[in-house]
Amino acid sequence: MLANLLSIQSHVVFGHVGNASAVFPLQRLGVEVWPIQTVQFSNHTGYGAWRGQVFEAGMIADLVEGIAERGVLPRCDGVLSGYMGSADIGAAILGAVEQVRAANPRARYCCDPVIGDVGRGIFVRPGIPEFIRERALPAADIITPNQFELELLSGVKAASRGEAIAACGRLHAVGPKVILVTSLHTGETPADAIDLLACGPDGHFLVRTPRLEANLNGAGDAIAALFFFHYERTGSTAAALSAAASSVYGLLERTVAAGSRELLLVAAQDEFISPSRVFTADAV
Repeated sequence: MLANLLSIQSHVVFGHVGNASAVFPLQRLGVEVWPIQTVQFSNHTGYGAWRGQVFEAGMIADLVEGIAERGVLPRCDGVLSGYMGSADIGAAILGAVEQVRAANPRARYCCDPVIGDVGRGIFVRPGIPEFIRERALPAADIITPNQFELELLSGVKAASRGEAIAACGRLHAVGPKVILVTSLHTGETPADAIDLLACGPDGHFLVRTPRLEANLNGAGDAIAALFFFHYERTGSTAAALSAAASSVYGLLERTVAAGSRELLLVAAQDEFISPSRVFTADAV
């Protein structure tokens, strides 16, 4: 169970991506979140213009050391990471994971391997994909790639459901025991739908939701946090997939209905507790 969680991600002042997307849903579910920002921007980069800065890796290590000095790391149940900004920041995140695990060997690490997306390609700095593949994945217990990241990290083209499961198998062999593919469209996926695939020690599971026509940032950050929470709560890959997918679909549906450019995280907060529509995870 996640009672206390260290979340190391980007942050925006306006809107909801990174920690600004992940922290509140977890708090709404009762988690005490300790957020560390890797960057602080005025808004997400999808607007084409923003202000702010990427923080130095040393600051992250310094903040973790400050937490350690309070004697609270044994109470930290897990670490969640998202957009890293640089390989140095990635190394600082893994240093934090090691420090937390030394204090609490039961703590787990969930890595959202933010690299790129279908149609956009790679959008992170050079060196980040290699760092994630070679260092972050072996350290992670749970990872939450999208389809583009799954294919890039595994080297397997996921054109079919079977190939996607095989790609997950490649990544399981590297380290992570549980994988959530946050958006998947294969030859078996209808044009008006989107699939989510989760693979864990208890099997492979699929949720299919209607496709919502919208270009919204931050949903991946929210679903990574929610899946991590529900997996730690239940120990079930299927239950975690169903709960996380249902909550995020409800959030997105309400955001689209309102015509909002930003996720309606606060207005739709009931979706995190009691989703309007529950999607069952089926074994595949």
